[in-house]
Amino acid sequence: MNQDSSAPADSPAQAPPSSASSLPKEPSQVELELRLLQALEFYPPSKLKGVHRHFVLYGLMEYLKKSLDRQFSADEVLQLLDRFFNLEMLKPEDDEKDNFSQAEDFSLPESFTNKEE
Repeated sequence: MNQDSSAPADSPAQAPPSSASSLPKEPSQVELELRLLQALEFYPPSKLKGVHRHFVLYGLMEYLKKSLDRQFSADEVLQLLDRFFNLEMLKPEDDEKDNFSQAEDFSLPESFTNKEE
Protein backbone atom coordinates (compact mmCIF):
# COMPACT_ATOMS: atom_id res chain seq x y z
CA MET A 1 0.00 0.00 0.00
CA ASN A 2 1.17 3.43 -0.88
CA GLN A 3 0.58 6.04 1.79
CA ASP A 4 1.34 9.70 1.55
CA SER A 5 4.51 10.15 3.56
CA SER A 6 3.64 13.76 4.45
CA ALA A 7 0.57 12.79 6.53
CA PRO A 8 0.71 10.24 9.35
CA ALA A 9 -1.62 7.29 8.96
CA ASP A 10 -3.52 7.96 12.18
CA SER A 11 -4.21 11.69 11.55
CA PRO A 12 -7.65 12.64 10.27
CA ALA A 13 -8.05 13.81 6.73
CA GLN A 14 -7.98 17.53 6.35
CA ALA A 15 -11.53 18.89 6.73
CA PRO A 16 -12.92 20.83 3.81
CA PRO A 17 -13.32 24.55 4.43
CA SER A 18 -16.44 25.35 6.36
CA SER A 19 -19.40 26.11 4.13
CA ALA A 20 -21.33 27.72 7.00
CA SER A 21 -19.96 31.13 6.10
CA SER A 22 -21.28 30.75 2.57
CA LEU A 23 -24.83 29.99 3.73
CA PRO A 24 -27.30 32.79 3.19
CA LYS A 25 -28.38 34.75 6.24
CA GLU A 26 -32.03 34.44 5.18
CA PRO A 27 -33.91 31.43 6.55
CA SER A 28 -34.63 28.70 4.09
CA GLN A 29 -38.03 28.67 2.48
CA VAL A 30 -38.90 25.42 4.22
CA GLU A 31 -37.99 26.83 7.63
CA LEU A 32 -39.99 29.97 6.92
CA GLU A 33 -43.07 27.96 5.97
CA LEU A 34 -42.68 25.71 9.02
CA ARG A 35 -42.51 28.71 11.34
CA LEU A 36 -45.61 30.16 9.69
CA LEU A 37 -47.50 26.91 10.19
CA GLN A 38 -46.42 26.87 13.85
CA ALA A 39 -47.67 30.44 14.24
CA LEU A 40 -51.06 29.43 12.84
CA GLU A 41 -51.54 27.29 15.94
CA PHE A 42 -51.89 30.54 17.93
CA TYR A 43 -53.22 32.81 15.20
CA PRO A 44 -55.74 30.81 13.12
CA PRO A 45 -56.35 32.10 9.59
CA SER A 46 -60.11 31.88 10.10
CA LYS A 47 -59.81 34.95 12.32
CA LEU A 48 -58.31 36.91 9.44
CA LYS A 49 -61.86 37.36 8.20
CA GLY A 50 -63.36 38.87 11.34
CA VAL A 51 -62.92 42.13 13.17
CA HIS A 52 -59.68 40.85 14.70
CA ARG A 53 -57.89 40.38 11.37
CA HIS A 54 -55.37 43.17 11.96
CA PHE A 55 -54.45 41.81 15.37
CA VAL A 56 -54.02 38.29 13.98
CA LEU A 57 -51.84 39.59 11.15
CA TYR A 58 -49.73 41.57 13.61
CA GLY A 59 -49.39 38.47 15.82
CA LEU A 60 -48.17 36.44 12.86
CA MET A 61 -45.64 39.16 11.99
CA GLU A 62 -44.33 39.23 15.57
CA TYR A 63 -44.16 35.44 15.84
CA LEU A 64 -42.11 35.20 12.65
CA LYS A 65 -39.90 38.09 13.76
CA LYS A 66 -39.08 36.38 17.07
CA SER A 67 -38.67 32.94 15.52
CA LEU A 68 -36.47 33.94 12.61
CA ASP A 69 -34.82 37.12 13.92
CA ARG A 70 -35.99 39.15 10.95
CA GLN A 71 -38.64 41.81 10.39
CA PHE A 72 -41.64 40.82 8.25
CA SER A 73 -44.11 43.16 6.61
CA ALA A 74 -47.82 42.47 6.51
CA ASP A 75 -47.59 41.95 2.74
CA GLU A 76 -44.86 39.31 3.18
CA VAL A 77 -46.95 37.42 5.72
CA LEU A 78 -50.01 37.60 3.47
CA GLN A 79 -47.95 36.26 0.55
CA LEU A 80 -46.82 33.34 2.71
CA LEU A 81 -50.38 32.66 3.81
CA ASP A 82 -51.54 32.79 0.20
CA ARG A 83 -49.45 29.66 -0.49
CA PHE A 84 -51.58 27.64 1.90
CA PHE A 85 -54.97 29.37 1.91
CA ASN A 86 -57.31 31.09 -0.50
CA LEU A 87 -57.09 34.60 0.93
CA GLU A 88 -59.81 35.82 -1.41
CA MET A 89 -62.24 33.92 0.80
CA LEU A 90 -60.97 35.81 3.85
CA LYS A 91 -61.50 39.31 2.47
CA PRO A 92 -64.27 41.23 4.23
CA GLU A 93 -67.49 41.50 2.30
CA ASP A 94 -69.09 44.86 1.48
CA ASP A 95 -71.87 44.46 4.03
CA GLU A 96 -69.26 43.74 6.70
CA LYS A 97 -67.51 47.02 5.91
CA ASP A 98 -70.78 48.93 6.16
CA ASN A 99 -71.37 47.73 9.71
CA PHE A 100 -68.32 49.59 10.95
CA SER A 101 -68.86 52.77 8.99
CA GLN A 102 -72.30 53.49 10.42
CA ALA A 103 -72.10 55.82 13.39
CA GLU A 104 -74.88 55.84 15.93
CA ASP A 105 -75.46 58.35 18.68
CA PHE A 106 -75.33 56.89 22.12
CA SER A 107 -76.92 58.16 25.27
CA LEU A 108 -77.70 56.62 28.60
CA PRO A 109 -81.33 56.02 29.43
CA GLU A 110 -82.98 58.82 31.41
CA SER A 111 -83.78 56.43 34.21
CA PHE A 112 -80.04 55.97 34.70
CA THR A 113 -79.16 59.68 34.76
CA ASN A 114 -82.17 60.95 36.77
CA LYS A 115 -81.76 59.02 39.95
CA GLU A 116 -83.03 61.14 42.81
CA GLU A 117 -82.07 58.95 45.72
